[in-house]
Amino acid sequence: MLNFSQLYLGIFSLFISFLSFLNIIYCYYFDLFLDIGSFFFVFLITLFFGSLIFFKRKNLKKTSIFEKILTVITGYLLIPILLAIPYYLILNNLSLFNAYFESVSGFTSTGFTVFENIKHLNQSLILWRSSTQWIGGLYFLISLILLIDIFDTNLKKSLTNFISFSSSETLKQSFKIGFIYLILTVVIFILLSLAGVRVFDSFNLSLTIISSGGFLPDNNLSLIIDGKFQQIFLSISMLLSFFSLFLLYNLVFFKKKNINFLFEDLYLLFYLLFLAILFFIFFNFDNNFSLLFLSICSSISNIGFSLEVPQNLSFIFLILIIIGGSFFSTSSGLRFSKIYLLFKFSINELVSHAKPKNVYSNRLPFFNINLETEDFYKYFLSVVIFVISLSILSLFLTISGISSEISFKLSILTLMNTVNSSLSNLENFNFYELSVFSKFSLILFMMIGRVELLSILIILKKFFFKS
Repeated sequence: MLNFSQLYLGIFSLFISFLSFLNIIYCYYFDLFLDIGSFFFVFLITLFFGSLIFFKRKNLKKTSIFEKILTVITGYLLIPILLAIPYYLILNNLSLFNAYFESVSGFTSTGFTVFENIKHLNQSLILWRSSTQWIGGLYFLISLILLIDIFDTNLKKSLTNFISFSSSETLKQSFKIGFIYLILTVVIFILLSLAGVRVFDSFNLSLTIISSGGFLPDNNLSLIIDGKFQQIFLSISMLLSFFSLFLLYNLVFFKKKNINFLFEDLYLLFYLLFLAILFFIFFNFDNNFSLLFLSICSSISNIGFSLEVPQNLSFIFLILIIIGGSFFSTSSGLRFSKIYLLFKFSINELVSHAKPKNVYSNRLPFFNINLETEDFYKYFLSVVIFVISLSILSLFLTISGISSEISFKLSILTLMNTVNSSLSNLENFNFYELSVFSKFSLILFMMIGRVELLSILIILKKFFFKS
């Protein structure tokens, strides 16, 4: 019988076979014949595993949320093995573990790299790096659909009116996600091309930005982006992975929807405007606001790469990275809406003790939405799990010989799946020279950061609290 894990991972194997086929065509077109064999090997393996789902036609049994979470985690463990094959076969001096580290970093849309000089890589491998991020972003979004039952009702309303998804509704929403994701990728590519960015760089950046990834097709962003005009276009394209994937779709079909579908994106818009005004008034020292705005957009969308910014602002950018973007976007972070609602709930609880006769509502401002106390418990647990994960990873990195300050910053970036850059003053950090223990720790927590933190709690509850 075909189980859910086989179906889900088999479908993404077919996606990888398609991307490897595109790389084969690219290698033929640009006479990179030495690389063709590696991508053809990946193409055959992924096509074989993906095709197995067509030979098991029996109906799927009902899948529990616990099984869905394990399937998503299994994908983050196994799919990077397939994605690591071209690195290992093409680059003779790269170990299998380093190849796996690079593929995990790409698939989780983090952007840490063991390559010191990107120019030494063939263009086919540069394109493959960007492709791993693109498929990772799609995997993350569809995984959110699978795990939608663990989110509160109001966050679901930014996506659908359904309280829970049947298999047919899951399939329908997944196709919708894939189509919108592809369209937005094309939109970013067109925007960057119109801004004058080189076609090869525009294509790679479009795959990276839509997935909130951190891989660049060159050693430095300054070698790709030149002038304020291109900076503005890049900033706008980054916002597509900050707001909900369904924002443009909901705006087009708004007449058929309730205003509640837009509540999170409207909050995020106010948040973005507040940050822009704040930075323009207090931090625009060199009258170069386009550079600051690029850094803001890169931080809140959890992409991370940027041009040179003042070092004294790195702490502020780290805070913006922790907050993150929309619930249903490829950005990571604790989510602005969750933090805002948790803050509002905490204030209400404190004031209610001072004035117990008053009634305090947890209703969302400007929207006819009321939140349950149970939802706030979920938000609080997400913050607790993040703090625990941050402490553990910082301890692991410090034990392995990295300074406490760098360990703390690197742990934030790892859990938020954000690349190291001038935003965090870690642009020159060398991952290749890290110990195996440090790399293993980063791999583990890159995956934890990409899996919804509440799902970690469900896993722990399943194993440690059998009742």
